Amino acid sequence: MRKQVHRLLLIAASTLIVSPALAGDDPAHERHELMEGVKDAAKPVGEMLKGDTEFNAETLQASLTVMADAAAKIGDLVPEGSEGGEAAPAIWEDPDGFAAAIEKFRAATDAAIQADPSTLEDAKPIVGPVFDACKNCHDSYRIEDE
Repeated sequence: MRKQVHRLLLIAASTLIVSPALAGDDPAHERHELMEGVKDAAKPVGEMLKGDTEFNAETLQASLTVMADAAAKIGDLVPEGSEGGEAAPAIWEDPDGFAAAIEKFRAATDAAIQADPSTLEDAKPIVGPVFDACKNCHDSYRIEDE
């Protein structure tokens, strides 16, 4: 598990370092990389919630931190002219709705981090809104890969 926590922290750190450098050059690529980090962070949490792996509070917190960092950055990575990739046109057609979806994700991740659950039973109701916010945003603002 420590290896997994370290990997998640490395993802978060590399995202913080690389994000400013790439955002001005290719926001679509940076969005993609940022969301890949979220996907990587969500995977161990999902496995814990399903009972596929043992609950680990450190891994959960590291994953939530990656997600919170992404929530703080994603809104800056959708300037006009950066359409494309997996980003749906609705992002630019409904910027207020997209901003609200990001805020919901940010609030859910912040609340989960603050709750700092120490058991799987405590984590389930706290992490549920984080995954709901992901799904709701993807439903409206992401084009699924074919």
